[in-house]
Parts: sequence; structure tokens; C-alpha cells
Amino acid sequence: MTADASTVVDGSGRGRMPRWRKVLLVIAALLVGFTLAIAATWVGRFPSVEPGPLEAVLDDPTLEVTTTDDRVTLAPVDGDTTTTTVVFYPGAGVPPQAYLATWAPVVREDGVTVVIPTMPLRLAVLDANAAAGIREAVADEASEDDGTWWVGGHSLGGAMAASFLADEPEGTWDGLVLWGAYPSGDALADRDDLAVVSVSGTRDGLTTAEDVEASRANLPDDAVFAVLDGVNHAQFGAYGDQSGDLEATVDDHAARREIATATAEVVGLG
Repeated sequence: MTADASTVVDGSGRGRMPRWRKVLLVIAALLVGFTLAIAATWVGRFPSVEPGPLEAVLDDPTLEVTTTDDRVTLAPVDGDTTTTTVVFYPGAGVPPQAYLATWAPVVREDGVTVVIPTMPLRLAVLDANAAAGIREAVADEASEDDGTWWVGGHSLGGAMAASFLADEPEGTWDGLVLWGAYPSGDALADRDDLAVVSVSGTRDGLTTAEDVEASRANLPDDAVFAVLDGVNHAQFGAYGDQSGDLEATVDDHAARREIATATAEVVGLG
């Protein structure tokens, strides 16, 4: 019997693994275990969708919610007339369904369709290009790619949506929606092909008023900024309180309605 260079032959003639390889295998196993533990801890901290606002959307006869493995779609029942679609990235850890209640008035009253991707580990940073695949899939299902297409997101989702658009050819997408979010750089500052709406709250403890004000220089000159008094970070969705946030001074229903109105004033024009 012959042994390869990485195998040590003992006195019995049987090959045994060298010590260095055993050490590497142990290290690899520990790294995998550590990664899985971190992932499990992160998943365990996920917020849940508030049942009341979600049920109100699901029970609304004017709205249609479709859920697949990779996305949740909110559309008007007469969705054949929809001309504007928004691909909206959730905030870190937030389930897609948590944004249905906020988007519902825009969909119901302005005929907009909203598609919310299911992100890996609920982190948009792990699939910042999700909008491209969703748009292609929706176009294939409809056998066309007509209408107005926007990308947007809440918090980290908004930052990733902006990063996605920064790498897209001009004229490919029509606009950007930022909810409690801002771009990470100035790549969009000189773009004249994008309509942009930034909606923020004065009680947002995570995306502060100073953050949003500073972001003006990184967005097109005609970007629309709506600053909502008393609204905090978590009120952009319906998933409960969020660590580090400030206490809102308006109730959740009123906050979501204000966010929807500010958004529709720009997106609804599409």
C-alpha cells in the first residue's frame, strides 16, 4: 500500500491524518459553529409583525396580498390598471409584511403596486440587487415591462436601495423612496433621471434629523424631503418598538397615514 504526501503511515501500515490537518478541521468546525450561533442569535432577535395592522390589510376587499418564497406583493384588486411599481427593501431584521399597513393607502388610493423582497437573514445588504431580479420576474409574469418603476426602502433597506440605483444605468429606474434612510455616498447627487422622496420623522432615534439633513447634498437637487413631526423610526412599519428609538408623539395609525400621504404625493404622480 502507498500513501500520499499528506498521510502518515503508522507501524500497522494504516494511514493516519497528520496533526496539522486535524487542527485545521477542528478550527473549521469551530468557525462554522460560531457562525451558526451568531446567525441563530440574530434570527432570534427578529421583530414580529403586529397582527392588528396586518389583519386590516388582509381583510381589505380593495387590496390583494400575494406571498411567495422571495417576495410579498401588495396590489389593488384591479391591479391590471397599475402603472407604477415600487420594489421596497425592508429595514434590518424587519419582516416584509410589517410594511403592508403603511403602504396600503398608497396602493388603495393611487393604484401603486408594492413588491417587498424577502431578504437573506432579513438583511438587504446581503442582496442589494434584489430589485433587478424582482423586476425581471414581474415583467416575465406580465409578459411586459411597462410603466413606472421605483426602488425604495426603510433604514438599511433604503441605503441599499440607493446603492443599487447608483450602479444602475441612467434611465433604467424612475425613482427612489427613502423612509427613515439616506444614501451612503454621493453617487446619486448629479442624477437627473430619478425622482426622489425622503420621508423622515423628528422622533427617529436611529436615522436622526441631522443624518437626513446631511443627506440632501448626496441626492439630486429636486429631491423632495418630508419631515414628519412626532414620528419615530419604528412607525414606518408595524413591528413594535425598536431599541435606540425615541418615543413617538403621534399614534401609530396617524404616523403611517402621514408617511403614506407624503410618499404618494411624489410616487403617485408616476
